[in-house]
Amino acid sequence: MVSVCLFAVWLVLLKLNVQFPAGMTDREQIVLRWLHFSAGIIWVGLLYFFNLVNVPLMKALDGPTKGKVVPVLMPRALWWFRWASVVTWLAGFRYFMILTKTDAVNAGHPALMWRWLGIWLVAWLLAFVILYGLTWPAQGLFNNGWVLGVLVVFIVGATAWLVLSLLGHPGASNRVLSISVGGGIGTIMFLNVWGVIWRCQKKLIAWTQANAEQGTPMPPEAAKLARVAFLASRMNFWLSFPMLFFMAASAHFPFLSGM
Repeated sequence: MVSVCLFAVWLVLLKLNVQFPAGMTDREQIVLRWLHFSAGIIWVGLLYFFNLVNVPLMKALDGPTKGKVVPVLMPRALWWFRWASVVTWLAGFRYFMILTKTDAVNAGHPALMWRWLGIWLVAWLLAFVILYGLTWPAQGLFNNGWVLGVLVVFIVGATAWLVLSLLGHPGASNRVLSISVGGGIGTIMFLNVWGVIWRCQKKLIAWTQANAEQGTPMPPEAAKLARVAFLASRMNFWLSFPMLFFMAASAHFPFLSGM
């Protein structure tokens, strides 16, 4: 069946006299886009599964049932979740490098590429560090989802404004400026996956399995880790919407321009 489909596609392309770009840059960009979209669908799709389906499901399960489900479901789901985030981020960052280089060369200042990338990376890493410090305690006001949400909006909004202000240049295109925000939000989400969610979940999975198989009681810190992982995952869930908007706007909604 696959061979028949491929043969049919080949015949259509031959009939239409389709000619693919011969330049290596064009080929690299389409491969990067394909990897970025494919891995991103897996990553964000699992993020939505965790928040919209898995969290309510786990709340409805009793202890023994959860002990059977979690060790089987979560390791496999989180493997795809975290490694899809790696592929998404690496492919996206490389694509962003190509775009910044193009704009810098067109502006007549090739060295601007490294300045833009440096500003972008430092600003969003700093934003993640601040958000990490707010999320990890999971106590007091910071344990309130609404309070944390307001702080996240302020920090992400301030970082986006700072990045756009510093990257604003007559040669900076809508693509670079829009991705500088969307990709920055994606960077926070990526770091949340590896720096918070996975760190908490791998311990929770091991403790849940030991509790189910050996009767080992859950450690006192299990509740805190579960809350931290939930807050980080819910943060990623809400951040995914502006992230997707700015990534799509880079090619389909030209509303930003260099100063």
